[in-house]
Amino acid sequence: MPARPAAPSRPVGTVTRGTTNPNRLRRMDRWIAAAHGPALRRSLLHPTAVDLGYGAAPWTAVELLERLRTVRKDVHVYGVEIDPERVAAARPYERDGLAFVRGGFELPVGGVTRGGSRGLSLIRAANVLRQYPEADVAPAWARLCARLAPDGLLVEGTCDEIGRRHVWVALGPEGPRTVTFAARLATLDAPSDLAERLPKALIHRNVPGEPVHAFLRDFDRAWAAASPYGALGARQRWIRAAQALSADWPLADDPRRRRQGELTVHWHALAPRGAAAPN
Repeated sequence: MPARPAAPSRPVGTVTRGTTNPNRLRRMDRWIAAAHGPALRRSLLHPTAVDLGYGAAPWTAVELLERLRTVRKDVHVYGVEIDPERVAAARPYERDGLAFVRGGFELPVGGVTRGGSRGLSLIRAANVLRQYPEADVAPAWARLCARLAPDGLLVEGTCDEIGRRHVWVALGPEGPRTVTFAARLATLDAPSDLAERLPKALIHRNVPGEPVHAFLRDFDRAWAAASPYGALGARQRWIRAAQALSADWPLADDPRRRRQGELTVHWHALAPRGAAAPN
């Protein structure tokens, strides 16, 4: 297993609810493996990934290791939790390539990339910042992005309790890049159903005058116009709606990913307006 660093005396952050379920993050993990797989394979050193705020049970960290190892066999994963009791409960699940440590946004693992060391290949923070004030998002993003390797990735977002609906932001060392909407399409009445799973940076901005509100409005209209394709299945309806949406919005995904119930948009198109917004 990866070496366990010393726990910080005062982890940065607060204890969150910690609710979790097996396979809750499978959609996010599939996207990470597809989108970030080439960078993981190129790494000359053992790639190091972090599951930040894995919650009251270690399932998501265990699953992250298993899914990343389909891409890179020597990846190391650290599950990081601020609650010492959760860390103690997760320790029996440690194995080769997987360790659990106490910590918060300071991430007491790996090297600090801005000083010239390798940095982290991946940080996944799911359902964590959703429980913080909006004003805490930009500082948390900056702190986490500073820990990334030059080709590292931060994925931060929110999903429902059983992993049917997700929205996440992907960030590189320079900051936010894209927003991905993902759903089990058979359960989706309209794309705007995903609004309740917007990450903290966007959820309070789903109001008239904000880009994310306009995007979801247009997505609903495209979905309604594509209703005849529903006879061929929800997947075909989603694909056709995305094609229509691409005329007005800068989609960033490989169209083949849309068959998985995903749609990715460049961050700049949805970024909140106003000086207080993350950028």
